[in-house]
Amino acid sequence: MRKRPIPGSSGLVRPLSLFRDPVLHGPCDEVTDFGPSLAGLVEDMFATMYAANGVGLAANQIGVPLRVFVYDCPDDEERRHLGHIVNPVLVEADGITVRGPEGCLSLPGLEAGTPRFDHAVVEGVTAAGEPLRVTGTGWFARCLQHECDHLEGMVYPDRLTGLRHRRVMRAARRAPWAREG
Repeated sequence: MRKRPIPGSSGLVRPLSLFRDPVLHGPCDEVTDFGPSLAGLVEDMFATMYAANGVGLAANQIGVPLRVFVYDCPDDEERRHLGHIVNPVLVEADGITVRGPEGCLSLPGLEAGTPRFDHAVVEGVTAAGEPLRVTGTGWFARCLQHECDHLEGMVYPDRLTGLRHRRVMRAARRAPWAREG
């Protein structure tokens, strides 16, 4: 029996788009080409996510404004969820709202208590065009909502208000990576 390759093992680590990059702040385009370049993009996204110690990554976080994200994320019961989804649509986000710590590879080193629903359902397709429905609870539900937000041009500080929003924006302005750009 042949084992499936490890996601990202054949991919290239790409540079991350950081908070001020315009590609993060506009809606991404729907994927229409399901050829080898899409499979390569997914592999590169996994490689980049793992290199950055992330649990999810949207294509625009590596400068590609397409509706794709990858994930390798546990839920609150420590079950591992591993995969990718192309042209995702958040079809359900409900349950109780939980304010939990949330960070982002595009805002390295920053974190803020961000409200998210504890249940989410995303529908889309695989890189091969096969229909896909992903259901998440707890931490994984947060991941699904976070990555769907990226594809709509939102970053988690956009979900914050008041003092939390001001604090994370101040920290983003002062971060070493903000001064490098």
